[in-house]
Amino acid sequence: MPPSAADLPGEGTPGQTLAVAAQSLYLANLLLLPVLSFLALAWLYASRRKDAPPLALCHLQQTVAASLWAGVLLVGVNALILALGGYDGPNVWTVVIVYFTVFHATLVMAGMYGLAKAMAGQCWRIPLVGRPLPPGCGRGVDSGG
Repeated sequence: MPPSAADLPGEGTPGQTLAVAAQSLYLANLLLLPVLSFLALAWLYASRRKDAPPLALCHLQQTVAASLWAGVLLVGVNALILALGGYDGPNVWTVVIVYFTVFHATLVMAGMYGLAKAMAGQCWRIPLVGRPLPPGCGRGVDSGG
């Protein structure tokens, strides 16, 4: 007898499709289409935050917060480059390489982990920059790592 939807892990969790969409848009924002994906994510958050199930709300809040932090880091790196002598200065490539290997890669890895959590139907909080979990998401049961 084939398994039912209730027997499959992660299937049938309220808000799971929306959570996966939020995480996918977050990764697209970092890797594919930065501005368009962020606008789509912001629209999704604005239109669904009041009626989203806890799982979807969790992932929506995490991805919007992390996207905003990614933007702040990008502006900060550009300000640092300008402060160190502009784009013709000798330190440009050092700052760019450090940014991409430390900050950008960390944000991408967090997004990939968040997508895996969303696909598994689990709430997750991004360390350091993530928002607190909404009511209805488990606090101690696989909520952080």
